[in-house]
Amino acid sequence: MHKFNQANLPADAAALRMAEDRKPRLLSGVLLGVWILAIVAAGATAGLLFPPGDWYQQLAKPTWNPPSWLFGPVWTTLYVLLGISAWLVWREPAVPAAERRMAWIAFAVHGVLNLAWTPLFFGLHLPGVAFLNICLLWLALLWMTMGFGRIRPLAGYLQIPLVLWVSFALLLNGTIWLMNA
Repeated sequence: MHKFNQANLPADAAALRMAEDRKPRLLSGVLLGVWILAIVAAGATAGLLFPPGDWYQQLAKPTWNPPSWLFGPVWTTLYVLLGISAWLVWREPAVPAAERRMAWIAFAVHGVLNLAWTPLFFGLHLPGVAFLNICLLWLALLWMTMGFGRIRPLAGYLQIPLVLWVSFALLLNGTIWLMNA
């Protein structure tokens, strides 16, 4: 597209050009919101469909088990960061197709495993199967984080809190499973 010198344009034409320049930024901001909303909604839906309930309350848990109220805000924050990362990767223009494809496959595998954990643990009451799931989830998360980081370093760095939280959740899930076996 030809770049115009706004100084040489009549006032109306310059204003029109400035408005056109804002369209891609506005669309990009809307798409950022869509990425975040979709990811937060998916996670929230799993949580609403499979709440911890009485079964979880009756389980033996370690003393370092976080309070129940903490999980919602933490997961929401992590999903927002994941949405930002996905948006950053999605909008990165100069990425080889194979590298982009692998990052999105890792993202999808991570997403499926992440969303499967809640019904496995809370819905089906299978902490051992959920532990296997979260081990695979952790590997997929590392794969996704590295893939995102190769495409856009900030997108990878934004996943460090999720890696840390899933690492903690893996230990917690395993401990609860062993304590209740």
